[in-house]
Amino acid sequence: MKKIKLLLLTLFVSVTSISWAQKEITGTVLDDQNIPLSGANILVKGTTNGVSADFDGNFNINAEIGDVLEVSFLGMKTKEVVISNYQTIMIVLDVDAAQLDDIVIVGYGSQKRSDVTGAISSVKSESFNKGVVANAGQLLQGKVAGVNVTSTSGEPGSSQNIIIRGVGSLRSGTTPLYVVDGFALDNTGNGVASNPLNFINPEDIQSIDVLKDASAAAIYGSRAANGVIVITTKKGKSGKTQMNLSVSTAFSTLTNKVDVFNAEEFRSGVNAVGGTLADGGASTDWQDELSRTGVSKKVNFSMSGGAEKSTYSASIGVDDQEGILRNSNLKRYSGRLNLTQKAFDDKFKVEFNLTASKLENVRPNTSSVVDKMLTMNPTDAPYVNGEINTNLSNDIFNPLIAEELYGDFTHNYRLLGNVAPSYEIVDGLVYKLNIGVDYSSTDRDVQDKPYASATNITLGSLNTSSTSNSNTLLENTLTYTLNKNLNSFTFLVGHTYQQTEVSQKSFSLSGFPANGVEPRYQIETATEPTSQSAYATKNELQSFFGRLNYAYNDKYLVTATMRADGSSKFGENNKYGYFPSVALGWNLINEDFLIDSETFSNLKLRASWGQTGSQEIPSKITQASYTESITGNDTYPLDESATDLSGYPYGSIYVRLANPDIQWEVSTQTNIGLDFGLLNNKLTGTIDYFNKVSENILLEVAPVDPIQPTDKYWTNIPKMEIKNSGVEIALDFNNDRGQDFSYNIGGNISLTKNEVIDSPYKILTTGSAQGSGQTGATINGILNGESIGAFYVQEFIGIGSDGLNQFADTNNDGEILDDDRIVAGSALPDYIYAFYMNFKYKNFDLGLNFNGAGGNKIYNHVAMSSFNKGNLANSFNTTDRAIEFLNEANTNSNLVSTRYLEDGDFLRLNNVTLGYNLSPEVLGIQDVMNNIRLTITGQNLFVITDYSGYDPEINTGSSIGGIQTFGIDYFSYPKSRTILFGLNLTF
Repeated sequence: MKKIKLLLLTLFVSVTSISWAQKEITGTVLDDQNIPLSGANILVKGTTNGVSADFDGNFNINAEIGDVLEVSFLGMKTKEVVISNYQTIMIVLDVDAAQLDDIVIVGYGSQKRSDVTGAISSVKSESFNKGVVANAGQLLQGKVAGVNVTSTSGEPGSSQNIIIRGVGSLRSGTTPLYVVDGFALDNTGNGVASNPLNFINPEDIQSIDVLKDASAAAIYGSRAANGVIVITTKKGKSGKTQMNLSVSTAFSTLTNKVDVFNAEEFRSGVNAVGGTLADGGASTDWQDELSRTGVSKKVNFSMSGGAEKSTYSASIGVDDQEGILRNSNLKRYSGRLNLTQKAFDDKFKVEFNLTASKLENVRPNTSSVVDKMLTMNPTDAPYVNGEINTNLSNDIFNPLIAEELYGDFTHNYRLLGNVAPSYEIVDGLVYKLNIGVDYSSTDRDVQDKPYASATNITLGSLNTSSTSNSNTLLENTLTYTLNKNLNSFTFLVGHTYQQTEVSQKSFSLSGFPANGVEPRYQIETATEPTSQSAYATKNELQSFFGRLNYAYNDKYLVTATMRADGSSKFGENNKYGYFPSVALGWNLINEDFLIDSETFSNLKLRASWGQTGSQEIPSKITQASYTESITGNDTYPLDESATDLSGYPYGSIYVRLANPDIQWEVSTQTNIGLDFGLLNNKLTGTIDYFNKVSENILLEVAPVDPIQPTDKYWTNIPKMEIKNSGVEIALDFNNDRGQDFSYNIGGNISLTKNEVIDSPYKILTTGSAQGSGQTGATINGILNGESIGAFYVQEFIGIGSDGLNQFADTNNDGEILDDDRIVAGSALPDYIYAFYMNFKYKNFDLGLNFNGAGGNKIYNHVAMSSFNKGNLANSFNTTDRAIEFLNEANTNSNLVSTRYLEDGDFLRLNNVTLGYNLSPEVLGIQDVMNNIRLTITGQNLFVITDYSGYDPEINTGSSIGGIQTFGIDYFSYPKSRTILFGLNLTF
């Protein structure tokens, strides 16, 4: 019994002594300027016991005398502090110049910014555009010199034109290659009508690196002619688990109204032109009636952490965006999991990345709604006695009914995952395997519900499609790093195989009963004939690549790459393309004559040359294609008893000729750049000059010889080139040394000249008119010696004595014909620019981002279609440009001309954010929460422009013959002004 008592007493004393020994340690983490380091990590060495400093740099942690605290912060040298007593600890961290040398993600690896020889721009998450953002492109707008991001419309999650250093292709579009966590995406056929990048939650993105020149992008070979955008999602860090909850609500309204007539102006205008006034007795603003205040909500929760050898980062998010037109919604449900595990003395490492999402997209009949917003009679009442008015002037179908009948519903499920184990075989030699899959499944229904009234009958229709897209990747790389004396080598060799499969089945039905059930839910009741179709394509890309990086004494840098791509899209005679590049760098700042400079803190000269390719062309175009026909000379009456075509046999005819000689489009680019830093890197910047020439242009064209079995064929156009040359400048001034107040300002500007050289065609139409009496008339196109998207139209000089249009006789032949058309500007801007200002005062911060463009034209197709004297005379609404010429006849036709060409210059306040960091100590919850952040963000608050339409940043996203259209405003979804309120909690 005594032994038991003695044992219990000993145990009690031990436990008591431990509890007495371990106490709560308090402290503060500062930099060398006594500025608190919010978020600094404090870890008891050898344990998982860790905390993060609060907004004021303060922390509390349980520890014992003799324990060692490891204190770390990005950009600072890690410090170890031995606990000698229980007094408050003041810890000062020193700047770590090596850490401040940013890590840049390049193809199949990463580099220190000081070692980069190519033109690469990086944007970190803290610098992304704020507000209601659906995809990565919106995060980038205005952030990178030489990158022009233009949304095709104001619709939630709309597609974008992202142009890096000018348009260099005709059939292949402008879309850059997207690489997410080492996986190259294929977004060419997933059945989603909106932006295919909407599946990535912007909250999950840590950084975006833009590879602009050929030296940086050539490692991706045949897919890099339009540049490469590398997206890196957030990864975990060892230490205490950190949790983050962000919620926001946003309100969006129509930014700018087109100045159509109000009811009184309309009445007097119709009478003034001698028209027939249909006066409904009301005063209606149809732009208000057919738009709304869109309410968007977002919730995102993330957590990350881990131990020394194992880290994780996970998130879930729900994003519900409402557009300013009814029946316009985008919902995204997303989840992400990133894991990293190390073993065998850190020689073995496994990285796992998984992103899953569900998109629900509802879209309105945009062109119809916008048309009605601008042309509806303002004296008509939308409602009568609380009911929708069905008796409108001109027998117009009330658009409030039409928007209820129309529906465009898309459901997309997408899974992107890859696992990448790597092993260090010997010191410096690492083998890495990357296996991944990107799978997408989409169902889309476009319907019109049946409807019947005294003046309108709609049978109801349904177009439905199911699309699946799979993209699989198998990649092997070997990387060897050797540092010897003053020499540093990195060798990379690799092989990759990627296969994409796309298939779609679709059918169309009409003639549905008006029984209150939507057509998509009663396909069996359709009474009209069914049309159906299906297709499937499979493409393979096999590649071999290598890269050498060499540095001598951190002064002289060389990068050389070579990639060989073999694609199933090309013919037997040109399966493989080869894409080399070389770049040189000179870190002048490390030379003896500058190393002690008090003026320069960084100075590096770069020069590069390289080639990239484009394979984004339709599948199977190198192979012959046939169909059956019994028309014309395609058949022969083999049966003597046949009396008409129904008794003739079908004949096989060519749809497409085989062409095994089709080659890759090749872009050759030269770049000279200068990186600099002044005043201890307070002022930093880059200047780049580039010259990019695209050759072997691929087009589907009409044969020169009229006697051909097909009317079009695919070929490379001999000698034809597309040249882009220009200058990019980016500057940033950062003053963050103040105790209470700090700021940084900066911006970028890019000047680009685009030119088509040696085109054998008078014009290749890229944009044409639509509508009654206008369809097919060329608006802009590709002409030799001009910029892509050059407007080729007649010059409007006024209204003649007969009340009709007058155009300039530019060739002085006495006739006004097509030969009198002139090049009247281009849809592509001569320059794009952006600037920003960020201010911090104590717990407040304010950020403003502006962007703009200039030197381009916009063709106002809306004005040409709708704003004319004849429409006003018939009681359709217009603007005052319809009565600009008093002597114009009501019967005068709107024809394609400079009359509807306007300047596209603009300056936009893209977004502004005011934030406040509330210390949890104020609320007494510092034990459970690290930080509380409140924000209010305004998007698209104002635009300065002379353009008379809804917005100067316009493009319908359409194409002609596969050639992309630029700069034509045709009843596009209007942009919105948004105010967002956000709350972010860090635990």
